[in-house]
Amino acid sequence: MTTRTFVTLLLTLALLLAHCAPTPRTSTTYHDTFSTAAVAADHHLASNAGAQMLAQGGNAVDAAVAASFTLSAVRPYSCGIGGGGFMVIALPNDPTHGHVLTAINHRETSPYGPTYYADSGNSSTIGGAAVAIPGTVAGLLYALETYGTLDRATVLQPAIEAARTGFVVDPHYESMAHRLTQRFNQNPEAKQRFPLVWNHFLKQGTLSVGQTITNEPQARALQLIADHGASAFYEGPIAKAIIEAIDQTGGHMTPDQLAHYQPDETEPLTHTIVRRTYITMPPPSSGGITMLQTLLLLSPHIDPIQATTPEHEHLLVEALKHSFADRARLLADPNFVEIPLDTMLHETTLAPIAETLDTPTTHTPDFYGTNTQLPDDSGTSHVSVIDQWGGAVALTETINLEFGSLVGVDEFGFVLNNEMDDFTTIPNEPNAFGLIQSNRNLPEPGKRPLSSMSPTIVLDLDGHVKLVAGASGGPRIITSTLQVLLTTLRTNDPALAITRPRLHHQWQPNAVFIESPQTPSDYPHLLKRGHEIRTRTDIGNVQIIAVDGNTLKAASDPNKNGRPAGLD
Repeated sequence: MTTRTFVTLLLTLALLLAHCAPTPRTSTTYHDTFSTAAVAADHHLASNAGAQMLAQGGNAVDAAVAASFTLSAVRPYSCGIGGGGFMVIALPNDPTHGHVLTAINHRETSPYGPTYYADSGNSSTIGGAAVAIPGTVAGLLYALETYGTLDRATVLQPAIEAARTGFVVDPHYESMAHRLTQRFNQNPEAKQRFPLVWNHFLKQGTLSVGQTITNEPQARALQLIADHGASAFYEGPIAKAIIEAIDQTGGHMTPDQLAHYQPDETEPLTHTIVRRTYITMPPPSSGGITMLQTLLLLSPHIDPIQATTPEHEHLLVEALKHSFADRARLLADPNFVEIPLDTMLHETTLAPIAETLDTPTTHTPDFYGTNTQLPDDSGTSHVSVIDQWGGAVALTETINLEFGSLVGVDEFGFVLNNEMDDFTTIPNEPNAFGLIQSNRNLPEPGKRPLSSMSPTIVLDLDGHVKLVAGASGGPRIITSTLQVLLTTLRTNDPALAITRPRLHHQWQPNAVFIESPQTPSDYPHLLKRGHEIRTRTDIGNVQIIAVDGNTLKAASDPNKNGRPAGLD
């Protein structure tokens, strides 16, 4: 065979393979079904980026990483390369890696010590002093290189394209921008201090639905990462720009601290409850342990999956109050403090508490625990993936509040997190949200703050992936993920589960939150038992995929205008 003939055959084979490759399909609504693989994110371009990787033969990790980098471009107020997150991976039968069950902690780390904020008087929410060392780039690339199958250039291409060609502002972006514009107008000095957010992402207060936002500077940053890996972010021009942006806005981070950031691979938190195995993130995620405790407290009374009556809501609220109290009292970064996880989930610990749930009236907060409250990490996104081999990834990422610290790395088009406010910044004093936290969660160099992020995968008793879920929405991540997960397991209908009204109780403040347009009168059974009821716009924004036989049912929470994508 001549060389020319051989080349011709190779080209013919390549064309045939390209012709046979499945075409990803993005849903036209918030829920859809797919026969082969699916991705659910809170922006359709991110879902489609993940589906493109699956169409090219990539696995769930490839898809999740592509979706996440794309979210950095299209949901810049929720997450991005200036933030961090948690990834749970379950690959029961991956053709490249075999059986994989693991978790990757790429939560940001502190550059400061325990007394920094008390000594300096600096803000832990706005400006350079609020910025923790970003982990997203290191974590995503570690996952890709260890458990993915495609190369960096392929996986980052959709994100680069989204940044370069832009995205159309949707109602969720506009709503967020309107609230933030009001804050800037109340503090005009901030417009000069944080020009990237004010001028570019908020369009000086003129942003509206239908406008297109492009970001060539972030496209350059993503291209550098695609070309050179994590070192392009943690060293070189991007790192220099990060350090300068922090220094110029009142904080301090050394090049050495940034360069030495490392993600932490760990065993996931796993527990079997009522015929299902829940795989979720261990601390410093608080979501996994809080959900598992709640399920175990409910189990002596009811099958949590089958709980449907109004009376069950009282049991759920009481269980949540106990679990959230333990969350505040005991949880922090396990690399710095000892956490009694086994005790927290042990029957001898939980059985006496479970006996107290079914009471005629609720109790005052001191019945459940000490007077500690939760941080509100609301600027967050979640991606759920199930691939063609039954592998799954649940990935939640954040920059904490909307647009994080507001500090822009202008030269490269992204904003930096304000995760330092998820620490106990000043002992025994409330943070910017009036929230007090345990001293176990004080900052230390290299320590990761507590988080509500709750990426979760559920397996059946045969070890097959049954469901993948997670959410954004601060502490409401935990309760929204739990309720949507349970309803989906009962009905096999994530579209129904994601639109059902949800409730939330985090122990402090001592109130049940419900979603408008519901009113307290819709919950007479809770009022009768002495619960205070308050309303809010939404309780979490959930992205979920469920397996129903040979069908994948995906749903992206309509509250955040997401749409799933997948392969048929």
